Amino acid sequence: QVQLVESGGGLVQAGGSLRLPCAASGRTFSSYVMGWFRQAPGKEREFVAAISWSGGNTYYADSVKGRFTISRDNAKNTVYLQMNSLKPEDTAVYYCAASRRYGYPLAQEHDEYTYWGQGTQVTVSS
Repeated sequence: QVQLVESGGGLVQAGGSLRLPCAASGRTFSSYVMGWFRQAPGKEREFVAAISWSGGNTYYADSVKGRFTISRDNAKNTVYLQMNSLKPEDTAVYYCAASRRYGYPLAQEHDEYTYWGQGTQVTVSS
């Protein structure tokens, strides 16, 4: 079992940056595909980015490609989401999640992920 805890959310102006860490418990972190999702008020949860167990492969939603970067440090049991050039439409609760669905393209559907964090709020002001 994996427990996930996100942090790093907050209020930022449009054009600014935030880095979201997600710390995982358990000794099997490195065997999971890790993903980030977000959910804005009144909207469904949507895929943002995913990274393979080794970190060698990544996949992004078109809406964040070129602005966001997902990375992981298996020695620290942590996955990161670096968010640059933030826009008001990026405002949402951001969740990290762990999946055992391997292969490429990386898992993008929320039901492919088994473990979820509690989320961290990101608010981008215009």
